[in-house]
Amino acid sequence: MPVPGASSEVKAVHVVVVGCGRVGAGVARTLEEGGHSVAVVDRRAKAFERLPEGFSGNTVVGVGFDRDRLIAAGIEQATALAAVTNGDNSNILVARVARETFGIERVVARIYDPRRAKIYERLGIPTIATVEWATERVLQRVLPDRPTSEWIDASAKVLLVERPVTSAWAGKKVVDLDVLGHARISAITRLGQGSVAGPDTVLQEGDVLHVTVSGDSIELFDQHLAGPAPKAGH
Repeated sequence: MPVPGASSEVKAVHVVVVGCGRVGAGVARTLEEGGHSVAVVDRRAKAFERLPEGFSGNTVVGVGFDRDRLIAAGIEQATALAAVTNGDNSNILVARVARETFGIERVVARIYDPRRAKIYERLGIPTIATVEWATERVLQRVLPDRPTSEWIDASAKVLLVERPVTSAWAGKKVVDLDVLGHARISAITRLGQGSVAGPDTVLQEGDVLHVTVSGDSIELFDQHLAGPAPKAGH
């Protein structure tokens, strides 16, 4: 969802997603909805049935570490690759081929074994884990300009996200923007200086909000932020 009041649009890029399971299909859908071009690689053609109806991205049948299949997916024009199959070894191999053979800098691999994840992080290959928060973490890696999560707890039940204050909310109080039981403004960055927010803190246009939000309430909060601010006295 576009962030109201954002000063610039996110530049469209081409991303290769290897693996069309729940995470891969979710990442591909979100990327395309955001105006980016996407190619999805999976060894099973049937896996592409998980993609949304009307998906216009490229689909390539084959293993993701096959250089020819990656080229068919447009890896030479890509700015990022996400390896999100159900196999740790395959994902790491795909990530290494993308980085070492094709020079892709934004590479992320999904890893199920946390011990392996730590090893690969030390090698400079960002990794993500668990279905609940994998989609958000992948998007954070391949689209660093996208407003997204700063922190996600291990259960994906609580997130910390950044959002800019729009002109509609300037002059209103933090308590007006909180959504009881769903989202709370934790801190504000104003003119480069951070501070802990209180309920009576008055918002200014250009403030960056640090919002603690339930994992399933991000869209609810974004709709609240995009909607009209309450009138004085309400």
